[in-house]
Amino acid sequence: MNEDAGPIFRQVADEIENAIVDGSLAEEAQAPSSNELAAFHRINPATAAKGLNQLVSDGVLYKRRGVGMFVATGARDQLLKRRRSEFADQYVRPLMTEAQKLGISGRELAAMIDEWEGRR
Repeated sequence: MNEDAGPIFRQVADEIENAIVDGSLAEEAQAPSSNELAAFHRINPATAAKGLNQLVSDGVLYKRRGVGMFVATGARDQLLKRRRSEFADQYVRPLMTEAQKLGISGRELAAMIDEWEGRR
């Protein structure tokens, strides 16, 4: 885990969210257990459980008593919606603010993005 990336339990939750978003952990699939996550990352199982329980609170995972935790139906769409909103807040608004400061119009900015995509 990366000490600069925030609390470890949040990093565990982010890892599971990323797996759901990229499709490597499908809806209704069983999520890794807190013990599996703890062993893999060499962290305390209670820390891993805190990350998983955060996802349960968020409605991304649900518990099956005696079986484990599973990805909720609709979790991927829920995460994509939240991340798209966060994307606008974290990247688009600051980009537009800086472009305005530099006198770059929306049309010029779109042309820059189109040019950048053409290089990829």
